[in-house]
Amino acid sequence: MAALLWVTFCGATALLLFLLLLWQRERPAGPEESAVAVVVLGDLGRSPRMQYHALSLARHGRRVAFIGYPGTKLHSEITHNGNIQIVHIAELKIWQVGPKVLQYIAKVIVQSIQLFYMMLRIAKPSYVLLQNPPGLPSIAVTWAACLLRSSKLIIDWHNYGYTIMSLTHGKGHPVVRIAKWYEEFFGRLSDYNICVTNAMKEDLQMNCNIRAITLYDKPASFFKETPLSDQHKLFMKLAKEYAPFKDQPVTESILPDDAEESVFTQRDVGSGHVTCRMGRPALLISSTSWTEDEDFSILLRALEEYERYLNDGAELPPLVCVITGKGPLKEYYNKLIATLHFKHIQICTPWLEAEDYPLLLGSADLGVCLHTSSSGLDLPMKVVDMFGCCLPVCAVHFQCIHELVKHEINGLIFRDSSELAEQLKMLFLQYPAVEGKLDLFRRNLRTAKQLRWDESWEQTVLPLFSSS
Repeated sequence: MAALLWVTFCGATALLLFLLLLWQRERPAGPEESAVAVVVLGDLGRSPRMQYHALSLARHGRRVAFIGYPGTKLHSEITHNGNIQIVHIAELKIWQVGPKVLQYIAKVIVQSIQLFYMMLRIAKPSYVLLQNPPGLPSIAVTWAACLLRSSKLIIDWHNYGYTIMSLTHGKGHPVVRIAKWYEEFFGRLSDYNICVTNAMKEDLQMNCNIRAITLYDKPASFFKETPLSDQHKLFMKLAKEYAPFKDQPVTESILPDDAEESVFTQRDVGSGHVTCRMGRPALLISSTSWTEDEDFSILLRALEEYERYLNDGAELPPLVCVITGKGPLKEYYNKLIATLHFKHIQICTPWLEAEDYPLLLGSADLGVCLHTSSSGLDLPMKVVDMFGCCLPVCAVHFQCIHELVKHEINGLIFRDSSELAEQLKMLFLQYPAVEGKLDLFRRNLRTAKQLRWDESWEQTVLPLFSSS
């Protein structure tokens, strides 16, 4: 296996050199010194942090080539920005035949050729900002392109690719060991590095001799609490396709200026007062990429326990549980959900448009996060977005989750399904009264006045681009 991967690397290098000779004949004339290439060897629409990078660069006058695979619809702020050029890499399927080893080799070679060619075809960037993972083969390819075009390479470390591979193959597998060496070796060749937590910053320095700055994920400006009128429109839209939202009616009326708005208040037309929606479901939301680092059986077992509380007469609201996202394990969990027979809980697993997702977060009562991190060193962006909407969160424990979720301040941390079930019971026991912990966490989030992405990015990352 190791020999095959080495042959793959050598073969890909030879092909890249061949492409270089072709490029010498057709390269674009004239560099564009204010240009930045933002590169994702994946679905651009499912890379929110890189979308935010592209937007921030564009707002500061940079011409951005946003390079990656098509697929999920991008946010309208990206597609309508005149400073951002979307450069799609064709997603070829030719490697999905034959033995898996040969499929993987073919995939690496094809991706190397595609990415290298694309990096040489765009106007010369002064910087290349690359997402990692996936880093194989993108780190080596973008480094080679930067070397040839005198561009500076910045790697944004979201996690480690080799730790993700270890979830499938095990830590001792030769492929995982090679991937680890590759990531560390080529990572050290970058000009600058960004990472998502202080724990990762320390790990990069200690184990890889890579110096990085920490840019915590922060919510974009469109993540905020959703006004009642927008909640109503969203629920009516979703009810056309997803049955649970038919139980979420919201009607409008004139309210006093000091009246609080909540997804679970009903405005009676002309009455001028708020009536609590007792007996109507509480809205629980989670989002996921449906990958192996998120065990949704924990949430399903907790919901089974919550159902038992209700069957035993506990004064708790019924639940609508919405799990958003796409990914490889979605079908598996949908089949598992189909075997559950709840009387008081409804579950749906929609994929939402980019503009609808913040609206749903801003309409919910509680978020649940099951992200555990293959390395233990990254933080779930989904929680960042939830906090931007002042949505309290219950999050599963892992190494550095405390850098984001403050237990008993903006949410709760649990270790297993039983603890999560107890937390759901405690948080919803007084629902929808405003003196409960759920509302306390929401008030804490409102008063925290956390930095938004633009402010944090300008303080932390913008100085990296100030030299050209």
